[in-house]
Amino acid sequence: MTQTRKALSLENLETRQIDPTKPLLEVDGLVMHYKIKAGEVSAIEDVSFTVHQGEAVGLVGESGCGKTSVALSLLRLLPSNANYLAGEIRFDGEDLLSLSGEEMRQRRWKDIAMVFQGAMNSWNPVYRVGDQIRETLDTHYRGVMTYDEQRKHMERLFSSVGLPGEMLDRYPHEFSGGMRQRAVIAMALACSPELIIADEPTTALDVIVQDQILKELKRIQLEMGMSMIYISHDIAVIAEVTDSIGVMYAGKMVEYGPTKAVFSRPRHPYTYLLLRSTPSITGPRRQLAPLEGEPPDLLNPPAGCRFHPRCPFATEQCKTEDPPWVDLGDGHKVACFDYQRVPALDEALQR
Repeated sequence: MTQTRKALSLENLETRQIDPTKPLLEVDGLVMHYKIKAGEVSAIEDVSFTVHQGEAVGLVGESGCGKTSVALSLLRLLPSNANYLAGEIRFDGEDLLSLSGEEMRQRRWKDIAMVFQGAMNSWNPVYRVGDQIRETLDTHYRGVMTYDEQRKHMERLFSSVGLPGEMLDRYPHEFSGGMRQRAVIAMALACSPELIIADEPTTALDVIVQDQILKELKRIQLEMGMSMIYISHDIAVIAEVTDSIGVMYAGKMVEYGPTKAVFSRPRHPYTYLLLRSTPSITGPRRQLAPLEGEPPDLLNPPAGCRFHPRCPFATEQCKTEDPPWVDLGDGHKVACFDYQRVPALDEALQR
């Protein structure tokens, strides 16, 4: 089944058709290491996932697990010491890792845009916000719109995220934290990309503003038929806005599947423990179970399953062998030898 995408874009851009069964982004066996003086940091190790047209996918895990490195890989914005060792990143069938620097530059913001973590750092403090958004339009659509048409387009963008158009003439320091984040979202929408990556989009915002920003992102995604990737260390945030979720640990993806399936019946010990350590305002009262230990040093990651030093279900096999992916059906899969031993979350919550 296809649906028409509502374009919040330049008026003469073609209206796209959305097919929810068709992959838009395919990450296949991606391996990326950072070269530093002490050696190589195994930041991304054999990561694979797919984002379909109109789908929202979440990447969740502790700080340093590789979520942002994956996001920056999609845009080819990693620092010079990053080294891709294997894998492909296919966007609409085209391998982004094979493109030249100029070819990739033409796809940023126009095809794939990003809402970066830390809204204040996303803006140049000495230029008005509107001028910075206009620069994005000029890069990809120079000559398509007059100055006045650009202004009207940017005012529509601001209106779509709940900001008055006159704020375009202000400097970043004149915006509150929530307003800066909304303005970042507006800039990401400027060229009507097919995919938006939101990296910790609500960091440092109070819970009320967080909720507002997430609802705005979800509304815009649904109205425009965009695909989105949400990145967060907060598994509860991911639950609200995604269709599918990938759980990452120490540079590897350990569980992937429909969000409802992963949350209702986690099959990897790490996912299970993350959910047990997350407070909830619904359901019966329960004692939170903290996730013991620390993530491994990715300069020298442990052999076998990288989670085994912290895993309550680990066996000798887990210490020496890398677990393969197990297909659980309906798109749910897990990388664990003993996923059957992971109890149902409902049972655990009663303890």
